[in-house]
Amino acid sequence: MNALYDVAAPAKLNLFLHVVGRRADGYHLLQSLFVLIDWCDSLHFERRSDGRLARHDLGAALPPDDLCLRAARLLQSESGTSLGADISIAKSVPWGAGLGGGSSDAASTLLALNRLWALHWPRARLLALGLKLGADVPFFVGGQNALVEGIGERLTPVPVEPQWLAVIKPAASIETRAIFASPLLERGTGPAILESFAANAWQEVAATGFGRNDLQAAAQAECAQVAQAGEMLQGQFGNSRMTGSGSAVFARAGNGIEPVAPMPANLAPGWVGRMCRSLGQHPLVGWAAD
Repeated sequence: MNALYDVAAPAKLNLFLHVVGRRADGYHLLQSLFVLIDWCDSLHFERRSDGRLARHDLGAALPPDDLCLRAARLLQSESGTSLGADISIAKSVPWGAGLGGGSSDAASTLLALNRLWALHWPRARLLALGLKLGADVPFFVGGQNALVEGIGERLTPVPVEPQWLAVIKPAASIETRAIFASPLLERGTGPAILESFAANAWQEVAATGFGRNDLQAAAQAECAQVAQAGEMLQGQFGNSRMTGSGSAVFARAGNGIEPVAPMPANLAPGWVGRMCRSLGQHPLVGWAAD
């Protein structure tokens, strides 16, 4: 195999995100329900025999040493392969949104190069590498909608009913560090009982309004646009919630053939809105053996 083209890297939403504690080393312990959505970056991989790793941006320029290159270097080093790759990225998922775009790109890079370089590593081995790259990377490597706990390393797959999800990313982005340093951050939410999500995770969240995003108050204090986006979606769909630690906000928009209402019109300059569909599993779930 010499190349893999149009490799998907889907975004995610946090249906809820609770901060349930803090470790002695300062890392916050989280509990969150992650669901994959069909807002994807597209990556292309071409194998090189000289061992060189090079990234090519097919749109806006990414940071010189992004998570994709770090993922590729880590897998190359840990596997001892002499092969390299040209990695081309067409970004669609916005940066700083809390949608996990960079982490998803890194996970798809691990899965694609595992295949392109014929390493045949099992998923568990790739999960361990993913955790070294970032807290969200293991979820995308895992390939299933999941309850995510700890610092991102504990994954419990859960079923999520297909759903329309309206997402708005304001022009502003938020630095995660500022949110976790905020005195407004809620750090003492009690953990949810896993069994309550066994039958249908989405129904539990949608029907009861379970949970919240413990980072939202701190994020809104840092960025008024988060609250503005939430109000727009609340008015259109009757619900809204921030996802992750970025500035994007989403709303449940129905589970039928069509959304119950259209996206809010006339978004401000620099704002991005998209009607998304939840995914049952990651498009690359079969690219690593369990």
